[in-house]
Amino acid sequence: MKSYSLALIPGDGIGEPVIDAAMRVAEAVSARHGFALTPTTFEWSCDYYLRHGRMMPEDGIEQLRPFDAILLGAVGWPQTVPDSVSLHGLLLPIRKAFRQYANIRPHRLLPGVEGPLRATNFDLLCIRENTEGEYSGAGGRLHQGTPQEVAVETSIFTREGVERILRYGFEQARARSGRLASVTKSNAQKYSMVFWDEVTAEIAAEFPDVEVRSYHIDAMAARMVMQPESLDVVVASNLFGDILTDLGAAIQGGLGFAASANINPDRSAPSMFEPVHGSAPDIASLGIANPIAAIWSAAMMLEHLGEMEAAKDIMEALARTTAAGIGVRPGGHRTDEITRAVLAQIG
Repeated sequence: MKSYSLALIPGDGIGEPVIDAAMRVAEAVSARHGFALTPTTFEWSCDYYLRHGRMMPEDGIEQLRPFDAILLGAVGWPQTVPDSVSLHGLLLPIRKAFRQYANIRPHRLLPGVEGPLRATNFDLLCIRENTEGEYSGAGGRLHQGTPQEVAVETSIFTREGVERILRYGFEQARARSGRLASVTKSNAQKYSMVFWDEVTAEIAAEFPDVEVRSYHIDAMAARMVMQPESLDVVVASNLFGDILTDLGAAIQGGLGFAASANINPDRSAPSMFEPVHGSAPDIASLGIANPIAAIWSAAMMLEHLGEMEAAKDIMEALARTTAAGIGVRPGGHRTDEITRAVLAQIG
């Protein structure tokens, strides 16, 4: 029997219950399709930071390297650990060390889910550059606490980084509708974003069958609200992609439905899969977190591992669950209720 080793990092807040739900569903479909999942749990979180002074052990990256994939719940508990510490201590180092430069976030309405827009027939695949750009962490602060304090944050865009994420986006567009939207702000950021636009034009020459359009980030935000059905594959920088995909989550019914994958396309290291919603401290102890985003992320993980039919089973089970009105409204059903309903659809 084929077996896949999984590193589970439940993390903080609602991360633990949604990862438990995702694994219950993933193990149910693995049993149906004749493969095994072997999970190992790592208790790296803000609680871990408070005990050890770091978000993960010094050799944490090497501990994760042998696994076939990583499933992460949520990172962050700002009441005790600043978000800048938790993010730069766990999530970003994993993405960068394993060259998970393609952050993939699908946005579409599941059956029975009502979004805030009149449009219902959109199907977006947002591809966010994931390892450099505005989140490179280059910069510093001088004269802190004085009237002369200075803060500098430098975005770093490399030709390699921009080329590879755009080429990945063009490949996805070729496999879908043949349409790609590239997002910048080159009218205001005349170095990094003009560079991105120029590289887009260069890569477009390799894909004559793909229709490419460039948008400014503000125009794209408006288009995602007014005409989301006009978009298919959207490629953006780290910061712009992060913001746009929260908007994408909103138009698909909320963060409880927003799945994501951090992909290492050459498979030289494990890829990581996670819901977008974060740790949600305000509902962490209530048992009402929607596990659908985490379950959807698990489906993306199985697809990446090559278990296409198992991933399809999960997505069809989610669709039947929401079509029955379960899990479609925040707080309408408990986490366990939604999980049991999805498992019942798998059979």
